[in-house]
Amino acid sequence: MASDAEGTNTLLIDEDEDQDTYSSFEDDAASSTRSITASIREYREIHGRTYSNFKTTDYWGPNDETQNEQLDIGHHMLSLLLDNKLFLAPIGSNPQKVLDVGTGTGIWAIDFADQFPSAEVIGTDLSPIQPTFVPPNLRFELDDAQLDWTYPHNAFDYIHIRCLMGSIDDWPKLYGQAFKALKPGGWIEDLEFSIQFKSDDGSIGSDHVMAKWSRIFLEAGEKMGKTFRIADRAKEYITAEGFINVVEKKYKIPIGNWSTEPKFKTIGSFNLLYCVQGLEGFALFILSKIMGWEYAEIQVFLAEMRSALLSRKNHGYYEVTIVYGQRPTS
Repeated sequence: MASDAEGTNTLLIDEDEDQDTYSSFEDDAASSTRSITASIREYREIHGRTYSNFKTTDYWGPNDETQNEQLDIGHHMLSLLLDNKLFLAPIGSNPQKVLDVGTGTGIWAIDFADQFPSAEVIGTDLSPIQPTFVPPNLRFELDDAQLDWTYPHNAFDYIHIRCLMGSIDDWPKLYGQAFKALKPGGWIEDLEFSIQFKSDDGSIGSDHVMAKWSRIFLEAGEKMGKTFRIADRAKEYITAEGFINVVEKKYKIPIGNWSTEPKFKTIGSFNLLYCVQGLEGFALFILSKIMGWEYAEIQVFLAEMRSALLSRKNHGYYEVTIVYGQRPTS
């Protein structure tokens, strides 16, 4: 269940789930994900993981097969959350030109292009990890969204952004460039994860390893000058850039299948897979390059986090925030 900006869905704990740990993931969760491999492998490497070599920016996330599989798991999880919708903004049934900023594996852009064959869809990213065979109305471009945009003003009907937390120096500038690139009446939509782990039953207290994880990465984001707190600030920034009809929706996403609600039990299972799959990729660059940790120290911390994520005693969740708004028609 989701709510408007006044609150979030309430998650109840399924007391019948009494095993100590998640010993395995559901077969359907594993089998419904797929890997999209990169065609170019000349990337930076950190402890065996590869990263974008785009010259104008450093991005903390790997671009290798392991991380790309995680991105596609996340896409499926979000599809379940949004009841198989790709977006929430009321863009109508006939968008003509659409931009997907930070497209990742391109899976969202591919699905959107399939759904709207009359639309010209552009997906941009720092890494060329997208597949070669895509819908004819879709193309991928290497681009750094933090640079000055070269798209004409009044070009797009809809601009989609997803999961760029910790990767943008100047969010108001990004939203401002999107404002100019949108046609009057066009829509922007940004979906961002909070990295603040929470619980409603006290199973994740302030001294818990998952709470420690959140504090460290929130600190690292501010140290980089690329905040991880954008989920809490997007509505304010988007409104300040002149967008109207701004709507914010928040969802609690459980980690594991402890929720009593069937929908969120399934989402929680995928989220557990998503978190465990992406754990090392999330940590390596930030903890080593930003926080100065040694590799062995990072691996000990990852082992503690993995154990906490898999423990059924922890009824943790984080929030997903979606904000969309419209450029005025005049």
